[in-house]
Amino acid sequence: MGHGLMAWIVIGAFAGWLTGKLMKGSGFGFFTDIIVGLVGAMIGGFLSYHLGLGGVREHGLVVSIIIAIVGAVILTWLVRLISGNRAAEL
Repeated sequence: MGHGLMAWIVIGAFAGWLTGKLMKGSGFGFFTDIIVGLVGAMIGGFLSYHLGLGGVREHGLVVSIIIAIVGAVILTWLVRLISGNRAAEL
């Protein structure tokens, strides 16, 4: 079950926005939220596939969003760790 381009944009925007809220900060802006969410989906999909849970394309919309959020949180945590912005930790 694959998602179309519009679904990935919605997943990316929502995952990036929610990651900004979960990481005790504000969102990054609409377009950056989409990018963070889409990259998070790739990271989350890679991790879920290698953990034996299947990739993002193998699940429905809700599970894809959850995987994207987990990946976006990991991405945001790594960026903050590298950049030294630890004021807004989990």
